[in-house]
Amino acid sequence: MTGLTRLTGRDDKGGGRSRPRLSFPVILLIIAGALVVLSVLRVVTGADELTASGQYRSALAAAVPIGLAGLGGLWSERAGVINIGLEGMMMLGAFTAGWVGWQHGPWAAAAAGLVGGALGGLLHAVATVTFGVDHIVSGVAINILALGAVRFLAKLWFGAEGSEAAAKGGNDKQSPPMEDMPTFTVPGLSDWLLTLERKHWFLISDTAGVLGSFTTRVSWLMLPIIALFVVSFFVLWRSSFGLRLRACGEGPVSAETLGVNVYKYKYAAVTISGAMAGLGGAFLAIGVHIYQDQQTGGRGYIGLATMIFGNWRPGGVAMGAGLFGFMDALQLRAGGPTVHALLLLIAAILAAVAVWKFRRGGRLQAGISLVSAVVLLTWYLSSDSVPLEIVEMSPYLATLLVLSLASQRLRAPKTIGKPYRRGQGA
Repeated sequence: MTGLTRLTGRDDKGGGRSRPRLSFPVILLIIAGALVVLSVLRVVTGADELTASGQYRSALAAAVPIGLAGLGGLWSERAGVINIGLEGMMMLGAFTAGWVGWQHGPWAAAAAGLVGGALGGLLHAVATVTFGVDHIVSGVAINILALGAVRFLAKLWFGAEGSEAAAKGGNDKQSPPMEDMPTFTVPGLSDWLLTLERKHWFLISDTAGVLGSFTTRVSWLMLPIIALFVVSFFVLWRSSFGLRLRACGEGPVSAETLGVNVYKYKYAAVTISGAMAGLGGAFLAIGVHIYQDQQTGGRGYIGLATMIFGNWRPGGVAMGAGLFGFMDALQLRAGGPTVHALLLLIAAILAAVAVWKFRRGGRLQAGISLVSAVVLLTWYLSSDSVPLEIVEMSPYLATLLVLSLASQRLRAPKTIGKPYRRGQGA
């Protein structure tokens, strides 16, 4: 283990040599700070929906597929394989979930999504690991192949005239409906939190609204998904398997000299990556009870951005997914007071960034941030709503903004995307 530890440049607890760790207490502190900021914003703007439990239930549902795609990308890229094909693997997961779900129920749909995504990941591993295809080219090809495959199979299996699927509501664009995934509500606690939320007390009601989203009408599928993030951390940063897998992304040639079967670990990582992305696609299908054409809606790409924002760590991926899920859920607000209030928040963030960049000598970046903050503040003061088109773009705008702000602290695995051949260091 000592040799592998030196190889990855980190201790076996996952901490960097010189970089601060995004530990659990730090994550809690960040979440608490964000909650205080939202509480202040709610009081200033009067947009009570900012911290309402309904908003966060929608955000949680939107965050899960993005987070699973990001977690899948983390597994693959920690082993040194770029996975641009997450979107295609999500499509495969959503389709297989729809195909199995209408016949056998939502739990079988979730398992089918895992298998469908894993097949996409396995194909990516064969292309990149065995045949040395460029990782970007392979990922784009998988996205194109997956789109064509699910459309062809949907027409063949769901829309065929006279078929059982067509008789039960399937067509060329969607599967027949499946049963509801069961939900749970924590008795007593849920009602108490909702009562506190309605009082609109500063911070207390806001906290109750956020916590209420985790205690009221929560899908049972959410529990194993949350467990996946915890298990991924312990497997990748607390086990010999994870240490060897990460060594394949930091220095595969050196790992090979220490007896690591690099091909095996890369195959395992990319296949697991596809399975998690496929589960994200399945979650989308299960949530609306059917598979639909174009159901993933670019969430695989946002998941990839979430993984980068999270600095290739599960906790960071979860935080990024929560942020992008919150922005995605804003589309339900149709540009109302909640979305309008966020203009003020973003303006304040950009102003703080301008001060930070100026103190670090980045005058150009500081100037751009300050001008953007002034524009957003003017927009907020001179309007009462945000155009729906801007709201629909908000997840993608948030992706660009967050990545631009976080770019300087990122550290990708050292040999990510680089070709590897067994024995090349000999």
